Order: sequence, then structure tokens, then C-alpha cells
Amino acid sequence: MKSSSFRQPSSNWTAEQHKLFENALAKYDKDTADRWRTIAKLVGETTEEEVKRRYDILLEDLKSIESDKVPLPNYKNEGSRRGNMSSEEERKSSGIQFFPSA
Repeated sequence: MKSSSFRQPSSNWTAEQHKLFENALAKYDKDTADRWRTIAKLVGETTEEEVKRRYDILLEDLKSIESDKVPLPNYKNEGSRRGNMSSEEERKSSGIQFFPSA
């Protein structure tokens, strides 16, 4: 199944709203009173119904991923290039800098 076959929510959320939604889901579990109202307020510019709908879509997507209905990306070219690099070489090529603690 292609990722384009996933149901898409009807409204467009910003990246910030998506992050707020994810963080709120982690913070407010199913036993939280008024969970969806609380999450909708935190996300902003949305309703309880939209938050619930996005949660249902998220659950369906997770089920598809866990049942191997979503193909994994093929990183064959990138993996072969890095496959022979040491972790030190990978760090240097990625531009990541580590500074000793004072």
C-alpha cells in the first residue's frame, strides 16, 4: 500500500500544531478527563472533533505500519556509501561537531 492511500485530515495544520498535538497525546492519556477538549485547546484553531479524527487516522496509520502494509524506503545507495565508513568518519562527513565538556 502506498503512503498516498492514507486518509488525509480535512484541514491543514501547521508543523507547530502537529508537534503540539503529538506532545499533548504523550502528556494526556486516555484516562484524562476532557482529553480531546484539552488537546484541542493546546493545539489551537481546531475542534475536539478534528483532534479525535486526527487521532483515529494516526491509529490507522500505525496499524498499517505495524502490519507491514507500508513499504520501507530503499536507502541502498546511501547505505553502500556509508557502509564502509567508521562512526568517526560518518560524524566528520555529517558536519556534527562535538565539544568536550568543561
